[in-house]
Amino acid sequence: MKKTILLTFCVLVSFVALPLFVFSQEDNNTSTSTEAEIVSAEVKALNLKIEEKKQAIKQIEQTIANYKGKIETKRLEAISLSNQVSILDNRVAQVEMDLKATEGKLDILNLEIEQLKLTIEEKQKTMDRQKEIIAELIRTLHQNKDKNYIEVLVTYNSFSDFYNGLQYLETVEEGLGQSVQSLKVAKAQLDEKREETESKQSDYLALNEQLQEKKKDLQENMFNKEILLARTNASERTFNSLVDNLRKQYEQEEAEIQSIEQEMRKKLESENKLEKTNTDGNFFLTWPAPSRYITAYFHDPDYPYRHIFEHNAIDIRASQGTPIRAAASGYVSQARVCYSSSCYSYIMVMHSGGFTTVYGHISKIGVNIDQFVAKGDIIGYSGGTPGTIGAGPFVTGPHLHFELRKNGIPVNPLSYLPH
Repeated sequence: MKKTILLTFCVLVSFVALPLFVFSQEDNNTSTSTEAEIVSAEVKALNLKIEEKKQAIKQIEQTIANYKGKIETKRLEAISLSNQVSILDNRVAQVEMDLKATEGKLDILNLEIEQLKLTIEEKQKTMDRQKEIIAELIRTLHQNKDKNYIEVLVTYNSFSDFYNGLQYLETVEEGLGQSVQSLKVAKAQLDEKREETESKQSDYLALNEQLQEKKKDLQENMFNKEILLARTNASERTFNSLVDNLRKQYEQEEAEIQSIEQEMRKKLESENKLEKTNTDGNFFLTWPAPSRYITAYFHDPDYPYRHIFEHNAIDIRASQGTPIRAAASGYVSQARVCYSSSCYSYIMVMHSGGFTTVYGHISKIGVNIDQFVAKGDIIGYSGGTPGTIGAGPFVTGPHLHFELRKNGIPVNPLSYLPH
């Protein structure tokens, strides 16, 4: 009997108190609806801008593909100075287009981040509104719960009013449940948009780093052409002579590396020294330079001097004088010191399992032949700036030339480096 009285009381009180709240909620919905429409219009405008940027990038990528085609066509022709200059010109134009495409992608990320921020603001407002509704519903249900049965009875004149109050209570309870559920959905959507924003911002930072590297690529490609023309004096005969000298130098260095590798491996195996580097039978490398930006890949089809020799390494961007570390534990089998810019200096480290690593364009060598080095030890410092000691011929900028050989055969270092 007492429970019935209390229920009846809550119903009657709710019936009296709620209409004012309902009217205020309707007014609030009108204003928030206008705000939502404004946000929706802004989001649509951003979508249009994003789509325009994407279409522009598609056109740029088509232009890049055309330049690549021109470069490949020139490579199929006979080696000549004019062909090489044409390849470099197309390469510069390709990188310029690549820069524009990257800048366009950055613009898209900016717009997407702005769009997400607008959505997050709207979701936050939705959550705040739902919280206000829930708080008001709870207050309505409980504001007069301590009144006695007599006080409740005098509020109503008929049983019909009492029945209407009971139905209204059910409506209020249902509205409370729906509001709580809406709040949960809004919070989940808000958390999702915040995570997406963080991911976009991370993508933006990474892409911006790529943009800065691509700008360096452009400078190096432009410098490459200047160096070529300066060394040849625009003479086909001088160019052919340089090409012959470069090919001979490469063949000599390759023969030297192979000879030293075979000799030193036999020596170290006879002394059982390579056992120090044996682990669980797997061979993994660490990055030898702080940067992971690659300017030329293993057997890179875009390598500017591929018609002279195959690029059996990866080139890792590293400013002049960057510490170079051993990518794996092993013994130094060669540390070639140079005293001129035309000479190519390098370090070769021998590892177990038939593996050897080679580090080229070294400006300063910090190890000796037969010395054991642990993975991560500093073995020298990067070079490659044209005209500096140990850079070698036809370099366009500072970087590390990094080779990996297995049983004397060059293999792709990226297959053994962490991604």
